[in-house]
Formats: sequence, structure tokens, C-alpha cells
Amino acid sequence: MSAILDFEKPILEIQEKIEELKKISLESGMDLNKEIETFEQQAEDYRKELYSNLKPSQKLQIARHPERPNFMDYVNHICEDFVELHGDREGMDDRAIIGGLAKIDGKPVMIIGTMKGKSTKENLEYNFGMPQPQGYRKALRLFKHANKFNIPIITLIDTPGAYPGISAEETNQGGAIAVNLMQMAKFEVPVIAIITGEGCSGGALGLAVADRVFLLEHAYYTVISPEGCASILWRDASKASEAANALKITATDLMNFDIIDGEIKEPVGGAHTNYDEISANMKKTILESLDELSKLSGKELKEQRYKKFRKMGVFLEG
Repeated sequence: MSAILDFEKPILEIQEKIEELKKISLESGMDLNKEIETFEQQAEDYRKELYSNLKPSQKLQIARHPERPNFMDYVNHICEDFVELHGDREGMDDRAIIGGLAKIDGKPVMIIGTMKGKSTKENLEYNFGMPQPQGYRKALRLFKHANKFNIPIITLIDTPGAYPGISAEETNQGGAIAVNLMQMAKFEVPVIAIITGEGCSGGALGLAVADRVFLLEHAYYTVISPEGCASILWRDASKASEAANALKITATDLMNFDIIDGEIKEPVGGAHTNYDEISANMKKTILESLDELSKLSGKELKEQRYKKFRKMGVFLEG
């Protein structure tokens, strides 16, 4: 069974009643099918209502669910013939960013994304999905390769942010991300970015200067984590729920601000409940976007991408 989140406990209680009724029916021979069906329908109705009215703080929990699909899960479900390309050619292969050539329904793509683990050992290997400068340089190397050979770029992003350690600062973390922002704006191939879980700060933006930016239904995209925001504004990280509301981190809010281009629906209960369904929804969005963007010239892609990011935000003059 998946890890149960706090707000899901009422559903768990109904499921426990269902299991209890099934046990009684089996042991006593009583026909309790009608009662069981009633409770099952009640659980399904409650689940649908709950997940259609989630607060930002609840979406935050789903985005961070330990069993949420990671980059390689999506690659294995969406792509064929994936060939990973390693290293930044300067001495390191940052495992927090993985990328390579693949095909989606026979169409060649360069697919790159942040990688999280599902166990302590994996999280240590992937540095909990927090890339170092060498990871962004590896991504840039693969971006340039794709641009040179006219291959569309897909990025899948799930990161709490770029690695904030001393080693990253010593090797120019801010500079590596800044160069990616500048170079991604210049590419003449379609670029599609999907935030699949956490999309925090420059660590996410370093892979997200794209023609189309999508957010999974229960993912979030923000300039700073809610805990970080709460620590700055209220000197109290426990006020993260309030910060999540104030930051406007959900797909609905971000579409209203023209920060993202669309929302990709998740299975009821979150992406971790059905890898096949969420992967199919993502694949459909990717293919539709590629079909649309492939009709534009390299010059048109650059111009539209520039305008897309320039119009974000509101300027006030005093």
C-alpha cells in the first residue's frame, strides 16, 4: 500500500471498514455485498471530491510523495530506445541530472531531467534530486547536441532546488544556471518542459526555458520552497502551509499568470497511484506540442520563446 498522507486518513478508515466487512462475510457466510458496495462507492465519491478541491499545502504533499514516478519511470513508460549520455566533459557525471537520446512514437528526442531516488541508497546517488553545476553543464552539452542535429528537447523537472552546498558554490552554481537560461533562449528546435513534482527556484528554471511549459496537476512551481519562504517572512518554517497559499504555486494559479502553458491531469489520488495513466497523459501532451511546434521555423521558435518570457510579471513605476 502507498504511504498514506494526512488528509487521506478518512479514505483509509472507509477502506478498513470494507476489509472488515469482507472478512466477516467470508468467515460467517453472510451476504454483505450490498453493504460493501455502498462503502466502496462512498470511498470513491469521497476520493474524487477530496482530490478535486485540494489546498496548495496538500498538493505539496502529493508532489513530494516518496512513490511518485521519477525521471527514469517516465522514460521507461514514454520512450523507446533510450540511450543515456554521461558527463559534462569537464570531469564529472552529476547523477542528479540524467539525459540522453530516445524516441517517442518513433520521433527522435533529447530527453533530460532531474532524478530522485526511492530509497536512501538511491537518494544518495542522485543527491535527492539537487543538481550541482556539473549537472547543468551536462544538460547544456546535450541541449547543444540536440540543437546541432535538429532534435526536439524534452525536459522533466522534479527538484527541491539546485544543490546549495559549498562545493556547488565553489564551482559556480549560479553561473551554470545563468548560462543555461541564456543558451536555452537561443535554441532553434522545439523545447518542451514538464514539472512533474517539485519545481523550485533557479534549480528548476535552469531546465525550463521552453516553448511550452506544463505542470502536472499536483506538482508545483515556485521561486522558493514554501518552507524557505516561511523562514524568511515569518522566521518560522512551520508556517509553510500559509506560504504555499501565498506563493500561488499550483497549475491553476500559474496558468492565470501565464507562467505555464497548461496542466496535465493526474490519476485520482496522484501520479503515484497509476504510472501507466500519468505517462499516457504526458506522452499525449508531448506529441501534440511537438506536432504544433514542428510547424515553426527556428527563427519563429526563438522569437516566440523570447516574447513568452519577456511578458511575464508586472512592472510598476513610481
